[in-house]
Amino acid sequence: MMRRIAVLDAPSNLGLRPPTATSVPGCAKAPGALRDHDLLARLRARDAGCLTPPRYDPGDWRPGDGVCHAREISDYSVALADRIGSIIDRGEFPLVLGGDCSILLGSALAMHRLGEAVGGRIGLVFVDGHSDFRHPGNASYVGAAAGEDLALVTGRGQADLAAIEGRRPYFRDIDVVVLGIRAQDEYRLDLQAAGIVTRPVPALRAEGAARTAQWAHEQLADCAGYWVHIDVDVLDPAVMPAVDAPDPGGIAFAELEILLAGLVDTPHCLGVELTVFDPDYDPDGAYAAEIVNTVVAGLAPVSAPEAVPPRLLPGPSSTRAARPGNGRSAARVVPPRGAVDADRPTQPDPDATAPPAGLEPVRASGAAVAAGLEPVVPPGSAVPAGLEPVGPSSAELEPVGPPAAAGPGLLRRNPLAMAEPPADPDADADLSASEDGTAHPSAGIA
Repeated sequence: MMRRIAVLDAPSNLGLRPPTATSVPGCAKAPGALRDHDLLARLRARDAGCLTPPRYDPGDWRPGDGVCHAREISDYSVALADRIGSIIDRGEFPLVLGGDCSILLGSALAMHRLGEAVGGRIGLVFVDGHSDFRHPGNASYVGAAAGEDLALVTGRGQADLAAIEGRRPYFRDIDVVVLGIRAQDEYRLDLQAAGIVTRPVPALRAEGAARTAQWAHEQLADCAGYWVHIDVDVLDPAVMPAVDAPDPGGIAFAELEILLAGLVDTPHCLGVELTVFDPDYDPDGAYAAEIVNTVVAGLAPVSAPEAVPPRLLPGPSSTRAARPGNGRSAARVVPPRGAVDADRPTQPDPDATAPPAGLEPVRASGAAVAAGLEPVVPPGSAVPAGLEPVGPSSAELEPVGPPAAAGPGLLRRNPLAMAEPPADPDADADLSASEDGTAHPSAGIA
């Protein structure tokens, strides 16, 4: 049975600071730019519409005022969670097109509601070039939710964003896997102290994208399912500079394609969101086309005829020995059938980050993915130095997740789930983990 993809636009730019004093971030235009390249038709997806965000207006926000647009982001997150929940209730696979990374709050709220309904925990695979882990416990002040989204969804920060509906945290630290951050990320030690497992770019590329997807899946073996967040700034700016904070040392399009395919190739993956692409820095649409090609090929396992629908379960009844040092089970347990912005700098001139001659982005074809996820480079094409996919192909690996033969499973909501979430006695308290105490200097509101 196929898993039908439903594409929902979430064109919010509320989580970013303005590029200039008189402009607004362009990532709100991303869903339209991607749709212009026949994304829905190529995915054979249902159009789930667009959730229009509140007006972008930082007004007289100043450092020390908390997160800018906090009330608007909170209201938008509730509405977005409602839309995502209805898509999943239809047995469909949501693909949410952002917008900036603040849309993760809506997705996280939807996942927490869903976890409560099925009596299990939902995990998060956070694929991003930055950890987005700034919060009052490790920074002099906060300002832009797009640079703080991972902190907020793990319960750190002001309650009007980190504890919507009294739910805090939306994801537990041990249920989060971070992939693709740069080796020098300023909050990497904070993530380690919190017990959030990471695989920065050097490790991701050394192990290979396919094995990294399998590893991420194993880390969340105790969860009933997981959500995938992808910020396209995980890509190296030599191949994709059209983002608000390009940072050297990222991965290639072919690697992102393989990683995405591995992450979604299981009924336990509940949906994907795509964020931070800014069409203002893509005047001819070339980067939008590359993103669409990558997403279509990467989501092939979802729409393939043998794909099975999401199976939300209370969690495995038993697990193998825990992996040393992370408290997570070492292998996925297949349940029986029928069981229940670090401060982001203003985008530089795109010409300054354009790939040098001969280093235009090269990606794997969709046919190559279907044939075993082997990246194919056309003759005569060059891949940017240091961005050649590394590691074995997924054809050499065992499949990720339960086989189709395990049956389609059922989406079961717990009838005993409380109609109202429990009150959070610490809703107004800042639940920051212990940090190194280093203040993060900031400018503007992002």
